[in-house]
Amino acid sequence: MDKSTFLNHKKIAFFLFFSISVIFSLAQEKPVDLVYPHLDAANSRWFFFSSACRPFGLVNLSPDNELGGAWGSGYRYNTNEIKGFSHVHAWQLSAVSVLPVNGSAQDLKNNYFSAFSHEKEVVAPGYHKVELDRYKIKAELTSTTRVGFHKYTYENQDQKGIIVKLTGPNGPCDLTKGKIEKVNNREFSGYVVNDATRRRPNPTPVFFYIELDTKVKNLITWEGTNTNENSKGVEGAETGALITFENKTNKPVLMKVGISYTNAEEAKKNIQAELNHWDFEQVVADSKEEWNSWLSKIEVSGGTQNERIRFYTDLWHGLQGRRIISDASGAYSDFTGPERKIKQIPRDKNGTPKFNHHNFDAFWGAQWTINTLWPLVYPKVAGDFCNSMLLYYNDGGLIPRGPSGGNYTYVMVGASTTPFVVSTWMKGIHDFDINLAYEGLKKNHMPGGIMGKAGYEHNTSEGGGIEEYIEKGYVPFPRKPHIEGFHKDGAGMTMEYAFQDWTLAQLAKKLGKTEDYKTFLKRSNNWKNLFDTSYGFIRPKGIDGSWKTPYDPYQYQNDGFVESNAAQMTWYVPQDFKGLAELMGGEEAMANKLNNEFTIAQAHGFTSGKKHADETLEQARRIPINYGNQPSMQTAFIFNTIGVPWLTQKWSRAVIDSVYTGVSPFVGYNGDEDQGLMGTLAVLMKIGLFQLDGGTTEDPVYLIGSPVFDEINISLDNQYYQGKNFKISTENNSKKNIYVQSVTLNGNPLNRMYLLHSEITKGGELHLLMGPEPNKKLK
Repeated sequence: MDKSTFLNHKKIAFFLFFSISVIFSLAQEKPVDLVYPHLDAANSRWFFFSSACRPFGLVNLSPDNELGGAWGSGYRYNTNEIKGFSHVHAWQLSAVSVLPVNGSAQDLKNNYFSAFSHEKEVVAPGYHKVELDRYKIKAELTSTTRVGFHKYTYENQDQKGIIVKLTGPNGPCDLTKGKIEKVNNREFSGYVVNDATRRRPNPTPVFFYIELDTKVKNLITWEGTNTNENSKGVEGAETGALITFENKTNKPVLMKVGISYTNAEEAKKNIQAELNHWDFEQVVADSKEEWNSWLSKIEVSGGTQNERIRFYTDLWHGLQGRRIISDASGAYSDFTGPERKIKQIPRDKNGTPKFNHHNFDAFWGAQWTINTLWPLVYPKVAGDFCNSMLLYYNDGGLIPRGPSGGNYTYVMVGASTTPFVVSTWMKGIHDFDINLAYEGLKKNHMPGGIMGKAGYEHNTSEGGGIEEYIEKGYVPFPRKPHIEGFHKDGAGMTMEYAFQDWTLAQLAKKLGKTEDYKTFLKRSNNWKNLFDTSYGFIRPKGIDGSWKTPYDPYQYQNDGFVESNAAQMTWYVPQDFKGLAELMGGEEAMANKLNNEFTIAQAHGFTSGKKHADETLEQARRIPINYGNQPSMQTAFIFNTIGVPWLTQKWSRAVIDSVYTGVSPFVGYNGDEDQGLMGTLAVLMKIGLFQLDGGTTEDPVYLIGSPVFDEINISLDNQYYQGKNFKISTENNSKKNIYVQSVTLNGNPLNRMYLLHSEITKGGELHLLMGPEPNKKLK
């Protein structure tokens, strides 16, 4: 992009933001109206951007500007051409792409993309409007959970149609095969097949059913170079279709597209269950209201308007990405084995599915983000995800760490879902079978379980090094070169396994499994085997027990740590900061060291560059704390555990101001947002509540930070919790007054910088008096 184009985009973004600001100043703010969907859209990846979707929606309908690859694809703010509207933007998956057009199939089938401009675009939660300049068509998009809803207004009534893309590149993989079949003059059914990737091993179909409010003139299909002008349908590779309409009518064309991972009949049933009318504006309004209901679970006041806009955009991202894959009926696709099977979620006495089944990228780093947000604010969601994991366990024998379309993917490393399941149960969310869950979690922590697999290790269980971890007390680095998989970074694996073992030990203790408790608690100390006192950092060891040489704790790549370096991963011991302090020479020495690391990181803006790919650049990688990725995103709150909570207040505010404040298409998360993890982290830091151990102890602990707002009201779900509302209020809060002077809980002095889960869920008020200097007596 040339400089003039970039400056023009900046002017447009500023104009849009200014216009939004004026509107907000004239009307009462609703959380949904404060969401800014274009945040970081210039840097987005396939599943990052969202517009026409519902919370956790199976359908995530939005324009695609770029089509090739999982990264740099989907909606990209700096690309001025629309190449289709895809209905699924999931991790490793896409589905049917459509575009309204004018023209003949012969002219369009290999060249139907259209330019557009942001000046004529409207984007909001649940809605997207854009004008296709090539055709002078106004396209509007909205959705229910499982149905995309389109409204196309054609200025040119000649040769009106809708392209249906069935094959070719579409985000994270190629669509290798497709089918469309004409049911009648208003309805069509079909599917597309997502090719296997190195992450998702099985070619995965996604089915669709189309209903139109306008009578169709013709279905034109093609396969390779052959075109059928009067078709009943087509199936195969290199296929596509053009649905055409009579030219007489000038009313908008409305189209429903039901999506299903099971079959086209269930896609049709999803339409029947969720969208039994043609009132487009009503669905837009319903979607807005649903989003507002979810976002209003946390109400904030005070701060700047920019801070409130960014807060609700962060919260909105925390409810994205990890999408539903089951049908309204509860049917779902089990692809944990070599053959795809259609199964049924258990129903309640009213015939309603008891929970939803889900796709999700790894829960890697979730112990510091959605582990806290979902159980506290959206407990039904946390229970649903645990039940979804148990479906995978029953079907395929493992609780997953990142399934896609019913497939296991073995994304990242370790047993990253263990802390989430443990945290959910410890917080009193008992919607799932804990004995079955414990059985599956324990299996994952033993040879033959998911800890035995490195990243994307589909066919073997050697890369994870679980046997050496148990026998030697650490995972060696480097691993043997022939072993399959990615992220075979032994020191990083050891740190993660040790923490995950500790969380499983807490559940074993809670369930009265004393011997298991002792076993996993002992294993949770394995991280100490890699602490090199001569350096003061974690250091990889080889198979023979020798330290890795050469060794540089700030080296990022090929250093034994997963997407991090030794300096960052040394702080990955949430189960034992007292033990880390002892090895570092005491709490004061540890606090000084960490404070110094933050000072160095501040010079880098607390992130390794401005996007995820920058982490590999020499000038960006040597950072001791990186808030652009998961491994060290907890570090600001460690100070609370070693007697210097004012440093948590200082550095958490500094990180917010540097990393999680901007509202622009060109900034946002400075790294890998990863399906809501960074958005959720920003939310927790801004409300001043954080869980270092993932909330995995009995009556979990929430550390108190430095909230950026005057008042935060968290609605509590009375199906799970005793209280109705928990309020956090601040006094004298400002950019300058970031330090907590005193704390009261329900009017009583609180001489500690943490709360218990039971204290929050009873309801009440935490009040913080703020000031410009630390109160070092408050610990």
